[in-house]
Amino acid sequence: MSQLHSGGCHCGHIRYQFSGALQDIAHCHCSICRKVSGGIVTTWITVPSANFRWLAGTPARYDSSSSCRRFFCPNCGAHLALVTSLSPDSIDVTIATLEHAERAAAERHIWTDSQLPWLHLDEHLPGEAEETLD
Repeated sequence: MSQLHSGGCHCGHIRYQFSGALQDIAHCHCSICRKVSGGIVTTWITVPSANFRWLAGTPARYDSSSSCRRFFCPNCGAHLALVTSLSPDSIDVTIATLEHAERAAAERHIWTDSQLPWLHLDEHLPGEAEETLD
């Protein structure tokens, strides 16, 4: 039996759903995530694109680099997901927008070369200077 997870933006305009286990969750420290979210770290879950669907609303798109498309709510601005050409069969979803974010603990850190030196978060987790894509 597949696990279903849903979430959405702050104002409720955009809703999404995906199936699968809550795994492959990483705290991202890259400067692009910081700039587009306004936060000091963004935590992502990577899921197969085939397991993900938008349920309500149409997200706005922002191409933050030549390889990365980000999706956010055009009303409230919540950063919801990203797709990268480096991993075309998956979509990364922001953990903070899940209905039950407390169930989705991070397993690793990525882009630690960009980590703010004063940030101390889940220091027991392994880290990658960039990101290793399987």
